[in-house]
Amino acid sequence: MKHKDYYNEEYIHYLSKKIGTVIEAFDSENFCQTLTGNLEDKELFERLDCIVDALNKSLPRSYTENIKAFFKILGPKLEQSQGMFNIGWWLWPIGRYVERYGNEDWMLSLAFLKELTKRFTGEYAIRSLLREHPKEVMDELINWTKEENVHVRRLASEGVRIRLPWSQNLFVALDEFERYYCILTNLKDDPEKFVQKSVGNNLNDLYKYNPQKADFIINEWVKSGQSKAQNWIIKHGRRNQK
Repeated sequence: MKHKDYYNEEYIHYLSKKIGTVIEAFDSENFCQTLTGNLEDKELFERLDCIVDALNKSLPRSYTENIKAFFKILGPKLEQSQGMFNIGWWLWPIGRYVERYGNEDWMLSLAFLKELTKRFTGEYAIRSLLREHPKEVMDELINWTKEENVHVRRLASEGVRIRLPWSQNLFVALDEFERYYCILTNLKDDPEKFVQKSVGNNLNDLYKYNPQKADFIINEWVKSGQSKAQNWIIKHGRRNQK
């Protein structure tokens, strides 16, 4: 099954019931009628945006009140490091809703994404917060690098990548380099390959736009010692360098 095909009529009714359990005034009938028969000819992100449009028109509360309610339907946390790409797909439109409207209450949105990423990725939604509040959000991501949950640590890295697949380029790595350096440095010895890969991909992205800064990060790391994780990250980050 292609990713887009997951978001079909059956899914629409499933999501509607989920939301209805926490928001009594949710207009489930309008939500389902708006989407039924209108998704089949659309690609993945078109479907996601149609769902978010219908959500926004069918939710009765303010963004803040909706997000507070959405905390209650997230479900159990993932038990494995890479499970977010195997289960949890039903949550993507919720993340897309945050991506579209999250800056209406960015601090609450950030707290929500910290919980969302323990079930499904928040790497796209967090970028809209980083664009509007780069310093404040990156300061919080620095704290996330020290979290026990592997998905939170990974999001601290993955969210600040310059070239995240399926997303517009984001340049907080260059604009807030000191904070960016701190995020990557805090993760350079992370024991989880899931996090290591993200940090390496950050360096690979950075080499495309400012190789001097990428070399600076690596040279500073090497000065303070080496680890198996760090060496793997550096190799992964330099994989396209001649």
